[in-house]
Amino acid sequence: MQLINSTWFQPPTLLLTGIPGLETVQIWISIPLGAMYLIALLGNCTILCVIKTTPSLHEPQYIFLSMLAATDVGLSLSTLPTVFNVFFLNHREIEFHFCLIQMFFIHTFSSMESAILLAMAFDRFVAIHNPLHYTVVLIPSRIIWMGLVAMARGVALMSPLPILLKKLPFCKGIILSHCYCYHPDVMKLACGPVRVNIIYGLCLVLCSFGVDSMFIIISYTLILKTVLSIASKDGQLKALNTCVSHIFTVFIFYIPLIVLALIHRFGTFPSPLLHVTMANLFLFLTPVLNPLVYSLKTKQIRSTLHKVFKGRRNVLK
Repeated sequence: MQLINSTWFQPPTLLLTGIPGLETVQIWISIPLGAMYLIALLGNCTILCVIKTTPSLHEPQYIFLSMLAATDVGLSLSTLPTVFNVFFLNHREIEFHFCLIQMFFIHTFSSMESAILLAMAFDRFVAIHNPLHYTVVLIPSRIIWMGLVAMARGVALMSPLPILLKKLPFCKGIILSHCYCYHPDVMKLACGPVRVNIIYGLCLVLCSFGVDSMFIIISYTLILKTVLSIASKDGQLKALNTCVSHIFTVFIFYIPLIVLALIHRFGTFPSPLLHVTMANLFLFLTPVLNPLVYSLKTKQIRSTLHKVFKGRRNVLK
């Protein structure tokens, strides 16, 4: 321990944290966590398969939804190895470089998801504000371009994070606050000057999540203005109803992300339970709830799923 506190070094391994104070029942906690992973992976993969195999769903709205589902699958797979090790195998060690790789993918997929949510807000704005030009504005090539830009932005913005951390000396310990590697959490273990890391991390938040959320708010302000100009109440409700799933998804993505970021930057709490709770909400909430929300709320997907499962039951009979 004296070596850790007095020597500048790059640790070969770091220690992940499960749920503090509940180590004795951690194996039981792993059961609902495993169920949530199963729901997230099966739910999002099902949406991807349904949209791909159903020609009537090859529309801009559902293509963006398939992008969102693919990003949720990527985010879930990025965290699965360490969560499985901590909660199922009680194996807390993670190799330092693997930690940096996992951190890169978690932040990259999070940035991609934010960009896709912005694209979906633009999709809803075009559909409500100018429905006659909907398919003209959102042509397939433009949708693919938007998806590639979201991916390229995420990779470009997040690539410096592990590079900057790798150059730092570490001497404050090897214990992380979560069951996966998160940039502010890893950075706190460094002993060297982290001002560049802090400034760059803040710029990342502002340039990706901050800009995306601002344009989402602008999109919905314009949507609301358009909806209020519709004469009939039924027309207003019908227009707003098409946005409910997306609005819910925006909230369940941004609220845990904002709270987790604020806790890491400004929060000082005697118990780490709040950190862990918000970290796990950020980890599970969006990938688990997105397929459920869109399956239940979107009539076209719901009816297609019903036909698929009904056809399989008939085949089994």
